[in-house]
Amino acid sequence: MQNVIEIRGIIRNFQLGQETVYVLKGIDLDIARGEYVAIMGPSGSGKSTLMNLLGCLDTPTSGSYILNGNDVSKMTDNELADIRNKEIGFVFQTFNLLPRTTALDNVALPMVYAGISKKDRVVRAEEVLTDVGLSDRMDHKPNQLSGGQRQRVAVGRALVNKPSIILADEPTGNLDSKTSLEIMQLFDEIHAAGNTVILVTHEEEVADHAHRVIRLRDGMIESDVRNK
Repeated sequence: MQNVIEIRGIIRNFQLGQETVYVLKGIDLDIARGEYVAIMGPSGSGKSTLMNLLGCLDTPTSGSYILNGNDVSKMTDNELADIRNKEIGFVFQTFNLLPRTTALDNVALPMVYAGISKKDRVVRAEEVLTDVGLSDRMDHKPNQLSGGQRQRVAVGRALVNKPSIILADEPTGNLDSKTSLEIMQLFDEIHAAGNTVILVTHEEEVADHAHRVIRLRDGMIESDVRNK
């Protein structure tokens, strides 16, 4: 299978005054197109830093990161923003929806940045909201939706530009257990449709949905296990 992500020797240090904090200490990682991966690890293990690098929200101190054939480790901020919009669909624990904007317009937002016409944006956003089970909630604003419905809108927004990877940071962190299960079933369906899904989580029951679990400890990969 073709790799969508190839990381070699990724090191990420942060300067705090006179002190250097070594967060990632030489990560090598390949993720194939269509994989379903969970990244786990205790607080301070480096998983949030790794997620920010995978999501092109940050660049490494050293090492290389090839995303879908593009070397993103050397890109400018503008180039990274462009790659993020085209190649990565983000789902966050806190949903990150625009509060005064309908579900349809929230989902359509990444297409505005991609320069897609209004007519095409509406068609695609309606299609995606139907796929995530919200065909009857398109005109609702976030405060008119339940937590699970808000996360479905966020998932729809992540899918709308047909990205190379869906990157989810604690996607069920703010949801009750029944709603969490529904959202994880939605991720299972997204993966079954051919998408590459990467979850960052500390919950074992969330990671159980993935087919491969990568555990970090002290800035290094402690284990990498395929469980399905």
